[in-house]
Amino acid sequence: MKGIQFKEYGGPEVLEVATLDKPVPEDGEVLIQVTAIGVNYADTARREGAYVVPTPLPFVPGAEVAGVVEETGTNVGSFKKGDRVVTLISSGGYSEYVTTHEQTLIPIPDGVSDEIAVALPLQGLTAYHILKTMGQMQVGETVLIHAAAGGVGTIAVQLAKQFGAGKIIATASTSEKLDLAKELGADVGINYTDDDWQEQVMQATDGKGVDVALEMVGGDIFNETIKCMRSFGRVVVFGVASGEPAQMYPAGLMNRNLSVIGFFLPQIMKKPDLFRNSLEELLRYLNEGKLQLKIGGVYALEDARNVHQLLQGRRTTGKLVLKP
Repeated sequence: MKGIQFKEYGGPEVLEVATLDKPVPEDGEVLIQVTAIGVNYADTARREGAYVVPTPLPFVPGAEVAGVVEETGTNVGSFKKGDRVVTLISSGGYSEYVTTHEQTLIPIPDGVSDEIAVALPLQGLTAYHILKTMGQMQVGETVLIHAAAGGVGTIAVQLAKQFGAGKIIATASTSEKLDLAKELGADVGINYTDDDWQEQVMQATDGKGVDVALEMVGGDIFNETIKCMRSFGRVVVFGVASGEPAQMYPAGLMNRNLSVIGFFLPQIMKKPDLFRNSLEELLRYLNEGKLQLKIGGVYALEDARNVHQLLQGRRTTGKLVLKP
């Protein structure tokens, strides 16, 4: 089968089209013919050897896939050949076929395209649990969402609204991206390439600061975000898109009782109740029209290099999808 792999860490140029062995489903597993692949910052971190867990070489990236059940292994009772499904896997998604245990599969509802379905699990669950589980967002609180026009950001803006945020402040790098965030429910849009963006956040909160911040840029953005926090504020860190690790002085959190919280979705996946209940809630929002999933572009699998360049160049909005 056709797939995308890399044999060394580096830039998008290390991604190469390869002929891979077609996997065979084992006991309790299904073989999925992949129809849509979600592209995420985690894929670029894997490629650069900078992911939070080791990335063995050679490696086939891709954790988010939608497709059709092609074959079932022994003792599979919930799915059959022809079922449309979406799933999260640890790796191997940039390919024509994947295998995974049936317990990880989620049926795709009628009327929902594979491209829309693949945009929901990773980034939808990330946005949900950053706000609710880790950020402990309460009704009426002010939320700061960085990269608000990205895959996680566009969903987080909408969920913050659903969860009853008093004010949503969105940051992005262009006016077009800020317009999108406002269309989705943000109350204030701020360009974080402005030197005074932190002062703009404070002005928008009448000098009080924000209660919850979603931070995935790193570097100076993290440090400036700390300055934007209200007493008892929570900063949830879920990435380092800039590639620049932040420097933090822990004692500086004390005077305002601030919390800095890390988030890693695979830990949520180890807790079935958290995973299933939250995904059901997200699907309900989607079916009721309370959640919009924006597709930023659909590209051929062979175009993975270009897609990684677009993602890391911050020239995209919404979800980027590859199709075999």
